[in-house]
Amino acid sequence: MLETLLPILIFTALALAVIGAVRRIRLWRQGRPSRVNLFKGLVALPRRYLVDLHHVVGRDKMISNTHVATAGGFVAAAVLMILVHGLGIANPLLGGLLLLASTSMFVGSLFVARRRLNPPARLSKGPWMRLPKSLMAFSIGVFLITLPTVGLLPEGLLEGGSSWLLALVLAGVVAWGLGEMFFGMTWGGPMKHAFAGALHLAFHRRAERFSTKKGGAGRSTGLKALNLEDEAAPLGVEKPADFTWNQLLGFDACVQCGRCEAVCPAFAAGQPLNPKKLIQDMVVGMAGGSDAAYAGSPYPGKPVGEHAGSPHGPIVALEGKALVDADTLWSCTTCRACVEECPMMIEHVDAIVDMRRYLTLERGKTPNKGAEVLDNLIATDNPGGFDPGSRLNWAADLNLPLMSDIKQVDVLLWLGDGAFDMRNQRTLRALVKVLRAAEVDFAVLGTEERDSGDVARRLGDEATFQSLAKRNIDTLAKYRFLQIVTCDPHSFHVLGNEYGELGGHYEVRHHSTFIAELFDAGRLTFAPWKGGSVTYHDPCYLGRYNGEFDAPRNVLKALGIEVKEMERSGFRSRCCGGGGGAPITDIPGERRIPDMRMNDVKESGAELVAVGCPQCTAMLEGVVDASAEVRDIAELVADALVERSADDVSGASRRTTASTTAEEVIV
Repeated sequence: MLETLLPILIFTALALAVIGAVRRIRLWRQGRPSRVNLFKGLVALPRRYLVDLHHVVGRDKMISNTHVATAGGFVAAAVLMILVHGLGIANPLLGGLLLLASTSMFVGSLFVARRRLNPPARLSKGPWMRLPKSLMAFSIGVFLITLPTVGLLPEGLLEGGSSWLLALVLAGVVAWGLGEMFFGMTWGGPMKHAFAGALHLAFHRRAERFSTKKGGAGRSTGLKALNLEDEAAPLGVEKPADFTWNQLLGFDACVQCGRCEAVCPAFAAGQPLNPKKLIQDMVVGMAGGSDAAYAGSPYPGKPVGEHAGSPHGPIVALEGKALVDADTLWSCTTCRACVEECPMMIEHVDAIVDMRRYLTLERGKTPNKGAEVLDNLIATDNPGGFDPGSRLNWAADLNLPLMSDIKQVDVLLWLGDGAFDMRNQRTLRALVKVLRAAEVDFAVLGTEERDSGDVARRLGDEATFQSLAKRNIDTLAKYRFLQIVTCDPHSFHVLGNEYGELGGHYEVRHHSTFIAELFDAGRLTFAPWKGGSVTYHDPCYLGRYNGEFDAPRNVLKALGIEVKEMERSGFRSRCCGGGGGAPITDIPGERRIPDMRMNDVKESGAELVAVGCPQCTAMLEGVVDASAEVRDIAELVADALVERSADDVSGASRRTTASTTAEEVIV
């Protein structure tokens, strides 16, 4: 009986899976075109899965090993089952391999079941709770029906008249497993992530994110530019179908593990954002329907079941409710913690900024002080609306060299809009002191410098961003310099990673990196640290966006400071709440993000928190009853400077003259 039933079950499940795949692909294809290299993507898929994806999954060894056993066992068992029981190629070797594969899958499914006994709050429930049972049904069913193939049970055991009931039971178990594994994979069950996830890795919109055998960087964090010259192209995303097709595919790959939810500062602060729910809402919008079936943590303060959407319906309602409320999108600080944690490598921040672009450019709906800041940027080239001519007022006594006077230098010091802030002016003065102590050949643009455009771009005003960027690029093109140094990680990121698409290619250094290099070159000498305990707060746009975690710590080490790390540090550092225009849009929550971060500082026991970002400084110093002093790294370095001996200066000079100068490179 089984010899007849099994091929029917297997090929029926495969046929339904193919039909489901066609339907699913049609859902993704509702999105806008996006050119990808299909062949290259498919060839790269194994490496992206085995290396890049498992690099993220491997942060939890238990889950990583579970996934290897379960997924690897399933793929092998599925292929072998088709050969052995579908096509009837039954020999002991294939049968033995099939038993091994199904055993591996069963062992993995036991750990999946254990994970689901008392799941953490971040895991979605609902259909996901039945998945371990389905995995077990598939693996046990396949194992039992294969035993006769390898001679462990008599071939005709399940064919006799008295064994028909056992055969039917086994067929039923196998059918259950096939239904979840094959049918559910393309029709929307929990196993959907396997089908969509594999294609998402192959056709990812940021192919440059992945490593290569040649050692690819594996980091791509700059926002992609809108083509403002194309009048037919939508300005941002109004409806799900405005996303590109591979963005929709990426949303469908979500495994609802909630890692993004666990690290989201807005969710922790009780603001109406949960990155996992947002991605699931995009899936709802793509397929059409309501969010009533969502079985995970909702947006704080927003019950499930009130929102609905369709592929060509608005994501944010003009009135009433649609798929997502606007304040959900404006709660994001763009800290990128969700992207960094996602094992499926989904790009949450890209999607949020795309939707913000529509709200800002098409509807002018930037909340709270957002519109005022954008108006200031248009009128004065800085978000605070200050007189552009006052950009250097803080340095009236410093006699800073201007690029307009000297034309070429080794280092162009980019001041950023912290130049208008009295607190950040202390940091800038400290940095100037350090540069002069190290005899760095530097100059500033002065009143020729404009805002980098970071805030405008994160608020969705791509037009203002591109206007600022192009004018800055034109200004920079007039002068010769080796590198740009800045104490603002937001400017550092935008100049280094987002101006290139508009024609501006520069070598940009954060001041902590540059100071570390100066120290290593023997051009700075420090007095021993005599202060208290210190911790370090990683700025999102320096760490997660650009991978610079070591240089600030190396500078602190050079100062004689042993950093007391916070529980969340490095790539898992908690955002200060100052990025993405969040302080401007100011969506209320149950608590403040900088308060939570300062509490992290308090738990470390540190008396001082070292920072490397004007936004972080402002946010952390704004905490009432802060437990620790906030100092920029440049300030700590400037305070520790000691005059170098004649031998030190001579040695450093020899190293300096041996290095390349701007003139040598450019002329």
